[in-house]
Amino acid sequence: MHRIRTTLLIGLCSAFVAAAGAASKPNVVVIMVDDMGWSDIGCYGGEIRTPHIDSLAEDGMRFTRFYNNAVCGATRASLLTGLYCQQTGHSGRAWNQPKDFGRCVLVSELLQAGGYHTAMVGKWQGRDLAVDRGFDRFFGPMCQGKISYFHEVKANPFHLDRDRWQFPEGFFMTDAFSDHAVEFAEQSVKQSKPFFLYLAYIAPHWPLHAPEKYVAPYRRQYLDKGWDHWRGERFAKGRASGLIPTDWKLSPRAAGVSDWTKDPNREWQAERMAVYAAQISAIDAGIGRVLEVVDRSGKKDDTLVLFLSDNGAARDGGVAPSNAGFGFGPNRSNGAWRIDGTAIKPGSGPQLMPGPPDTFSGYGHAWANVSNTPFNNFKATAYEGGIRTPLIARWPKGIEAQTITRQPGHVIDIMATCLDAADIAYPKTFQTRSPLPMAGRSLVPVLQGGKRQPHDILAWDAPRNQALMAGDWKIVNPARGKAWELYNLQSDATETTNLAAKHPAKVKELAARYLRWQAQVAAKQ
Repeated sequence: MHRIRTTLLIGLCSAFVAAAGAASKPNVVVIMVDDMGWSDIGCYGGEIRTPHIDSLAEDGMRFTRFYNNAVCGATRASLLTGLYCQQTGHSGRAWNQPKDFGRCVLVSELLQAGGYHTAMVGKWQGRDLAVDRGFDRFFGPMCQGKISYFHEVKANPFHLDRDRWQFPEGFFMTDAFSDHAVEFAEQSVKQSKPFFLYLAYIAPHWPLHAPEKYVAPYRRQYLDKGWDHWRGERFAKGRASGLIPTDWKLSPRAAGVSDWTKDPNREWQAERMAVYAAQISAIDAGIGRVLEVVDRSGKKDDTLVLFLSDNGAARDGGVAPSNAGFGFGPNRSNGAWRIDGTAIKPGSGPQLMPGPPDTFSGYGHAWANVSNTPFNNFKATAYEGGIRTPLIARWPKGIEAQTITRQPGHVIDIMATCLDAADIAYPKTFQTRSPLPMAGRSLVPVLQGGKRQPHDILAWDAPRNQALMAGDWKIVNPARGKAWELYNLQSDATETTNLAAKHPAKVKELAARYLRWQAQVAAKQ
């Protein structure tokens, strides 16, 4: 039975302290997916089959209120540095901007210096190689542009460590990431030193690309029952599991989305969601293989595994068929993107189903609305649908199984948590750098079953808007310069009732705090 932890587990904490004082330090595996909504995985209410991710929840803890930065590059900057992305030189308003390494240090660098074997697989948005930023091993793209899951494209050269990597026949990116993560994990578990593995999948980010073996199991379920059914089903499951309080309302259906039964292109719409679900199934299969390596090695109990998404679901792809999109169109050559010069068939619709390598599409507003159940809005916004992520933590020596916490956390806390678990101090100087003090706080007290001192505030300057949270209160503007809205997240985390007119003093107070935060994170301290 799932339990909401409210008291300190004395016996567990004693065991954890004893383990922390032992000679060996825990291994750490951080798994981040891209553009996945809050309720997509099974253990958060989703119908997508994710048995291996769900097993992490069975053995560990789920967070109901964990936050990212609404867009990929901003979230990764915070995860790797323990800082607000703005402190690293990233505005938070764009998908990819360079970091100012004179002001920060990466968690990989500190763990490597602290005796860890470090490896990374997946989406690396740096301008230099990951092996120059604290990783002993690296496989993935130098991701500076839109990707293909099947072929090499411009702006995203793949590397294995320091060498350019050539694409083999039958390449599928998610499986290639999983293959290398398994290889790196097998190397890591054989070493005497602890290891840190950062696995950053690009799926289920558009384009909708997946092999038929992953798509076929989902095709019928989404055609038989559309977005209205699955959104309601997820909401009911979330309530039954205790993840969603019974007093929350389901946020409204996204603007422009019709009743499923009235959509004239249901077969195409169902195919879009089937391919999206297939992308998540491919992730889950890979995670299962990595966990098998760790568990088979006998290191399961000593390994902290963290799973999260970089932002909420992306609504890209529209609500209706189109003959253009994502930079491809009927009056363009569409052959300059892939290295091999193959032209992309632009748009998506009943005559051009998603999935094959010569297509490029997204699953659109309606299905993204399902993915973000029960929350409001999408990726790139500071509404809950843009910034709230599932976080699952498994660590048998430090976390009680099948537990849920409502304590808030943020991606800036990941670095502090890793260092705390590894008993490595955050430095005032590192090499020739003087990094800013960490903005994040360790989640270890929460993982142990206790309470930690929460952040006084959490704040966002996202691509589409801004927000600040203090306790259960949150202000968010629909766009910069627009009036602040006010929500109470304890009773209304789905942001259905704007309380700004009822509490103008609270809005004024939080708006002033937002301006102070904005000045603080932009300052060169």
